[in-house]
Amino acid sequence: QEKSPRIIAIKGARIIPVVGEDIDQGIILIKEGKIEDVGKTVTIPSGAQVIEAKGLFAYPGMIDSFSFLGLQEISSIRATVDSSETGRFNPQVRAIEALRPDSMHIPIARANGITAAVVVPTGGLISGQAGLIRLVGWTPEEMVIKSPVAMHIQFPSIPRFRGREAQPREETSKQVEELKDLLNKARSYQKIKDAAQKNPLLPLPEFDETLEFLIPVVNGQLPVMISVQAENDIKTAIKFVKDEKLKAIFFGVVDGWKVAEDIKNSGIPVVFGSLYAMPSKWDDGYDALYRNPGVLAKAGVKFAFSSSSASLAKDLPYHAAKAAAFGLDKREALKGVTIYPAQIFGVEGMMGSLEKGKAANIVLADGDILELRTNIKQVFIDGTQTELSSIYEELLEKFKKRY
Repeated sequence: QEKSPRIIAIKGARIIPVVGEDIDQGIILIKEGKIEDVGKTVTIPSGAQVIEAKGLFAYPGMIDSFSFLGLQEISSIRATVDSSETGRFNPQVRAIEALRPDSMHIPIARANGITAAVVVPTGGLISGQAGLIRLVGWTPEEMVIKSPVAMHIQFPSIPRFRGREAQPREETSKQVEELKDLLNKARSYQKIKDAAQKNPLLPLPEFDETLEFLIPVVNGQLPVMISVQAENDIKTAIKFVKDEKLKAIFFGVVDGWKVAEDIKNSGIPVVFGSLYAMPSKWDDGYDALYRNPGVLAKAGVKFAFSSSSASLAKDLPYHAAKAAAFGLDKREALKGVTIYPAQIFGVEGMMGSLEKGKAANIVLADGDILELRTNIKQVFIDGTQTELSSIYEELLEKFKKRY
């Protein structure tokens, strides 16, 4: 027998939709995993499950824009780390193929209000395909929201050692030329394939796995996520993207504040790395990393935050909070872990804010979600309330009984 769709009403919370004005003592109606309606005067159907949330705040689930969740368990134990491949060019590698749904870090991150994450492979020049996952599911297939969302490229960098720059600079230029040459080969490979499909008398090219998986990149269908940090490297990467006519996202951009206008004019969005790192130069000031998001936001650059981790993925909101403490507008900081990541990775129609028709990824908290002292009370992913227990709680209970 067919069952009527389950309807859930979250009632009385202060709703922070991220886009638009906050709604005090509002109602969120959830049906079949999506937000059916949201507002102040929403009618609750009879038979709906009502969750009283008076005194709480309702936020959209946060999105970690560069993570190793499910790919790394204990970084010092090699057998539990599956985030990188050998070789220099691996566009065929898919991060989700190595995903471990039972990772202990996933429930820890979820319990702090993170409902989705971009998992990224590393290693080599072309590391492979990043995928967007929901932080719930028994199998990798259940967890996948969108894959691939980007092709990760580790952009060649110029070492900063004084007196030893000539040779490394030449080596860096050589690697950039290698990347360009490979992309040109992918374009030629595609042209031969297209010609052979139109004319059966022409032979298909010999299958080349590397070139095959670069076709969406050179077509502009799949963005490249370029890891780049230093000022001069960022300028070189901007030129590389322009010359190759690629759709790009920058990751890291430690020195982004030094070339904010260049990044703005390029139209390339950025994903910040961990703000727990040290400044690249002490001359830049201890707070250079913390000021970086505020400077780029003021210049008009689209941005998102990331944990750049598995074990510290739970700290995603505190990276945004740190940036807010050093000049970034607080509302913008919240958008940097919600709607902006969704826009950057092309899923803003599905998630990132509390709007009608979007996935019901909802976090109920007893305060500001970016504050360390705030407690997460309930988390919904695709309209289903998720378990908030984790190994942290198990250890807490264990050590409470120690004496």
